Amino acid sequence: MSYELPASEDAKIDVAALLAAIIRRLPRILLVTLALLVAGFVVLMFQPRLYESGAAILVESRASAYLRPANDQPPSYNGNTPGVVSSQIELLKSRDTLLNVIDQLDLRSVPEFNGGAAGFSPLGMITQLIGRRAATPNSVDETVITSLHDRLTVVQEKDSAIISVLVRSTDPQLAADIANALANAHVARRANLSISDTAEASGWLLDEINRLRVSVEQAESAVADFKVANDLFIGQNNTSLLDQQLSTIAAQVATAQERKNAALSRASLIRGLIDRGQPIEAVTDVRNSLAIQQLSQEKARLQGEMAQRSATLLASHPAIRALNAQISELDNQIRQEGRRVASALEAEAQIEADLEASLQAELDRAKVSASTATRDNVTLDGLQREAKAQRDLLEAYLLRYNEASSRVDATSALPDVRVVSVAAPSVTPASPKTSLVMVAIGIMSVAVQVGIVAFGELMSGRALVPIMRAPIVRQDELETAPFDEAELQPDQRWQEPDTAPDAFADPALASAEEPVLVLPEEPLQAERADIAPAEPPPSAEAANAFIHTLMVAPAGSGENDSEMAETPDVADEPISPRGPLARLLPYTDLVSDLVLGRTHLLLLADHGDNQPSRQMAEELVADALSKGLSVALIDAGSGLRTGNPGITELSTGEAGFGDVVQKSADNSFAEVTWGQGDSIARNSNRPQILTEALSDIYEVVVVMTGRADRKSMLGAFSELGGRIVLVTGEKDDVESAEATRRRLEEAGLPRVELAALAEPVAA
Repeated sequence: MSYELPASEDAKIDVAALLAAIIRRLPRILLVTLALLVAGFVVLMFQPRLYESGAAILVESRASAYLRPANDQPPSYNGNTPGVVSSQIELLKSRDTLLNVIDQLDLRSVPEFNGGAAGFSPLGMITQLIGRRAATPNSVDETVITSLHDRLTVVQEKDSAIISVLVRSTDPQLAADIANALANAHVARRANLSISDTAEASGWLLDEINRLRVSVEQAESAVADFKVANDLFIGQNNTSLLDQQLSTIAAQVATAQERKNAALSRASLIRGLIDRGQPIEAVTDVRNSLAIQQLSQEKARLQGEMAQRSATLLASHPAIRALNAQISELDNQIRQEGRRVASALEAEAQIEADLEASLQAELDRAKVSASTATRDNVTLDGLQREAKAQRDLLEAYLLRYNEASSRVDATSALPDVRVVSVAAPSVTPASPKTSLVMVAIGIMSVAVQVGIVAFGELMSGRALVPIMRAPIVRQDELETAPFDEAELQPDQRWQEPDTAPDAFADPALASAEEPVLVLPEEPLQAERADIAPAEPPPSAEAANAFIHTLMVAPAGSGENDSEMAETPDVADEPISPRGPLARLLPYTDLVSDLVLGRTHLLLLADHGDNQPSRQMAEELVADALSKGLSVALIDAGSGLRTGNPGITELSTGEAGFGDVVQKSADNSFAEVTWGQGDSIARNSNRPQILTEALSDIYEVVVVMTGRADRKSMLGAFSELGGRIVLVTGEKDDVESAEATRRRLEEAGLPRVELAALAEPVAA
């Protein structure tokens, strides 16, 4: 028993056939690509050139100690706070800011923005048909705002608080003016917002002050009425009258007690001396008595007389005895007078006691009144606290109102943004990018056509190679084979299969170790006989000769076309890559010297009036920046005036070194412009000093010295030892440039090299 499986017909891509098909259609691909490039170039030629200018705004909190209140703290946020820069960007693009700029620059009358220069636009019709744009015409303001918004780009610089305001326009000066106007309008708007906040605060403070004045008046009136109603008057030293009365009465009571006690003590002393028989003349109160003074004087006289007589008379003499009797009588009189003095002191003490009693009663009555006044003072203190709180709040609001009203002027506010970079007119258009668009058109054209050719070849099967296999016959275990091996042709002999299974075979059958029948290749070769063999690729010498021919022969010249048509086989006669232009310095060598550090200071001079060195300088700066080098560009010969100070002001001393070194529009390299002057002062060495200083800071310094004539500053800058290159334009004569180069060297300059923007045709 046996059965037969169908034959497997797999296929693979024939790369050689596919490449051959592409090479056969290569002329058509090149022609279509060239046609598309020409059409694209024509379209780009009619596209308006847009120039882009940008201004930079720094977002930061600004506060001055002289403009801020004494107890006010400065704002704590900074430009890197999340959402701050985004809010500033949205304010920049808001309708109010755009309308302010439109009114300031009168953009409604500019055809570029009011839609007057738009004309018929197929792209606009398409967008209108698909619903992306309104069919009904908008107002002039809406049209201008939409146009300005489309040409405006506001972005935040990476990892910074700087906002770049970029504006595109067909007029470079207008683009710079709009960018500067937008930046200034945003700063003014932020200042006005700060002033409006202050004005609103002033109005609120004024309303509160008027209300508080009434409240303070009512509170103070309540305090005064309560004092009058309760006799709570204030005396000296901010003390109430009751307290002063209590203090006075208490002092009088203490004084009366003191006088009473003193009188009683003196009276008791006098009576004690009298009772003990001691003399009392030493007591002050007794001695002050006139009677006692007279008695004491009489007693002293008698004692003196007795002393005189005792010297001649005895003690029992009648005269002596009479004198003793008189002295004794005087002592009795002195004692009686002392008793009267003591009685007077006791009477005085009694008077002081009565006075003390009356004062004590008065003190008790005052204490009762003071206790009542103390309870009333609690209420009075509450009223006074309320009045004081209202008064303090009123005074604080008055102080803040005076400070706020003094800062409502436009110049008194410091906004949280400032312009750090002013937009300057661009010298090179930002759109359209002709070179990039042409390269993209060429690449896309070639890629699409190659893809179409490859797809057509694959779909037609001409680029596919079938893989033919013989039917695999399976058989059961039989006693005899189904056919005789001797009957097979020599090329149909059985062979053992390879150990590795076929990737295109059935996985279920790949593991079976069955013999495979190998068919002859003649049918396959017969099927592919109709495919033409691929042409061999051109040799490297022919390609180089063809490229050199295109470089030497300008496009559109009939004579050169005929010469190219008669050119022999380039593989047999190779063309020299240089020819008579070997004296020109290749641009690639110059870039290599800058990148490798062999050239540090480069002096470019113009041969002709077209200033080809400016274009070469821009290309050199771009190539150096792409290699990561720091570059400084100095304009010392173009004569193009700028709004900021430049090298002309530096030479005359009108500007300092730090004022003329500016950042480029994209902040990628340092730039020293020509400035606002007419010429560079030749008697000044400040430009050379600046160039030497920049050479110490930057890796590449390019100086444009202008046309090589008597007015050129090439001789002054050549003293710095830089590399001198004379640049010719595309239409300049090389022989004339070579003659100029030799004259410069004969004039005393060091080695002068010659370079060109494009290789000219040899004479």
